[in-house]
Amino acid sequence: MSTWIDVCDLNDLQPDSGICALVAGKQVALFYLTKTNMVYAVGNFDPIGKANVLSRGMIGDLAGEPMLASPLYKQHYSLKTGACFEYEDIKIDTFPVRIDNNRVAVKIEAE
Repeated sequence: MSTWIDVCDLNDLQPDSGICALVAGKQVALFYLTKTNMVYAVGNFDPIGKANVLSRGMIGDLAGEPMLASPLYKQHYSLKTGACFEYEDIKIDTFPVRIDNNRVAVKIEAE
């Protein structure tokens, strides 16, 4: 069953960068893009580098799509869909995010 889990205050996030949070037993990388005032949540596990490091990746956009570049081998992932731009058969987990009263919540399946 998936549920909304309060994670942190919006001010706890690093602007235009990532942080990692343990949410319902899962490592979740949160990215706050100040230009669009959006927060994205993805799994912290890099499926190519086989390590929990995606929160340390660089963010930007490719052709207008918000993306994350892995800090290990530099593959690019869509922050919206989790799809890898270089390999169509690889995808990272993405989670819905909502901001209510400056609190960031992530909708995730509890373990």
